[in-house]
Amino acid sequence: MKYNRILLKLSGEALMGSKNYGLDPERLKEYAFEIKGIYDQGVQIAIVIGGGNIYRGLQGSAEGLDRVQGDYMGMLATIINGMALQGAFQQANMKVKLLSGLPVDPVAEKSSGPRAIEYLEQGTIVIITGGTGNPFFTTDTASALRAVEIKADVLLKGTRVDGVYTADPEKDPDATKYDSLSFDEAYSKGLKIMDLTAFALCKENSLAILVFDMNRKGNLQKIIQGEKVGTIVK
Repeated sequence: MKYNRILLKLSGEALMGSKNYGLDPERLKEYAFEIKGIYDQGVQIAIVIGGGNIYRGLQGSAEGLDRVQGDYMGMLATIINGMALQGAFQQANMKVKLLSGLPVDPVAEKSSGPRAIEYLEQGTIVIITGGTGNPFFTTDTASALRAVEIKADVLLKGTRVDGVYTADPEKDPDATKYDSLSFDEAYSKGLKIMDLTAFALCKENSLAILVFDMNRKGNLQKIIQGEKVGTIVK
């Protein structure tokens, strides 16, 4: 195996599947199936999930809502998504614990690096919700923070596209894909891989980011086996 301990970052929008809002039970089952494939091999898996399928703090701010209040609403949305993932994993007979950066006893335990590592070493999937527990930080930043905290081998950013391109491949047919990039190259080219706070955290801690298409079956398995998938930034 190329990676023994991973942090998988999933967007909230990914959980909508074919719906326009909320959660798609079929998509949850698909993700549980893909993740079980590497779980059964003994890979230690932590997951950070966004909340954009339910609520976006920045969107609320743009609509006139207080930014701090909006960000807390977004954190609560990630907890709902985490609970949905937890249920799907349990149905697929995987051991899973839900942690949160925002205290929400009794739904989830308070997140901490040592606690997450302890569960991972016991063969339990750890879903870390509630962002960083503070406003003004995105779930990108939360995923970078949690990946560094648990000493992950790599941060896997699951998206709808199969890597990082010179331009948006959904809008520009001439966009070409990068197989690999350095942090400095990605920054100088203005590629929006993660927000700058998250990006800086990964660079400072020499944590590679691998951007890949989570919706293509078998991709997670290929990554763990060391096959070339997506774009790696290191």
